[in-house]
Amino acid sequence: MIDLLPGLSEEEWSRPTVAGSWSVKDIAAHLLGGDIGNLSRRRDAFTPPGKPIHEYTDLVDFINQLNDDWVRAARRMSPRVICELLAFTGPQMEAYFNSLVPDEMGGAVEWAGAGPAPVWFDVAREFTERWHHQQQIRDATGRPPLYDPYFLGPVLDTFVRALPRTFRDAAAPEGTVVRIEISDDAGGSWFLQRSRDGWDLFVDVDNSPAAEVVISQDIAWRLFTRGIHGGKARGLALVRGNSALADPLFATVAVIA
Repeated sequence: MIDLLPGLSEEEWSRPTVAGSWSVKDIAAHLLGGDIGNLSRRRDAFTPPGKPIHEYTDLVDFINQLNDDWVRAARRMSPRVICELLAFTGPQMEAYFNSLVPDEMGGAVEWAGAGPAPVWFDVAREFTERWHHQQQIRDATGRPPLYDPYFLGPVLDTFVRALPRTFRDAAAPEGTVVRIEISDDAGGSWFLQRSRDGWDLFVDVDNSPAAEVVISQDIAWRLFTRGIHGGKARGLALVRGNSALADPLFATVAVIA
């Protein structure tokens, strides 16, 4: 991204994106804000002022307001300043991530569940944040997508970990299986299996699936980041078996929104 952004024209910086009302410049500023917030809060243990968070909706409201405030303020920055600051914060973020112990338990990845998560999962979530926002910039400016499996494979493997939470209210007998296949080079297959307490995600199971969904990698990442409506995504996917069991997939969101 640090190589991509300085090559954009003035007109490209102002182009609209699928990220709501945000332009290309707004997305770049949002990513800068993420770096600054992470370094301050996580690395430096700085606690900024804020309202208490009691429920998931409180968190979503807080994050949306925080993002909006930052992006509005950052509109005073030039593209050059944003690029230079990202080149400053990026290596510091990398150094911070490298200092962590991946298998230790950390905070929750909220879109996957409220409980503690391994540190590697939180770092993977940070990777998906940077990947999908860069891809939105690439889409808006007509740049080639970052669909190399080296980049997109881990993104998709992280996004599908939102599925057990999305399926939590889907009623089915214990042992029921739903198979999800993301096609193309960076994709793969995952299985949701109903247990006594909810749905669990696996890469292989013994039971035959009661429902199967095949969706392309291009549609999958957009679906999980609210870049395409679930109904439209469903129309572009292949659904076999019990179609009602496929419904929660098309409501899955793997970002805080």
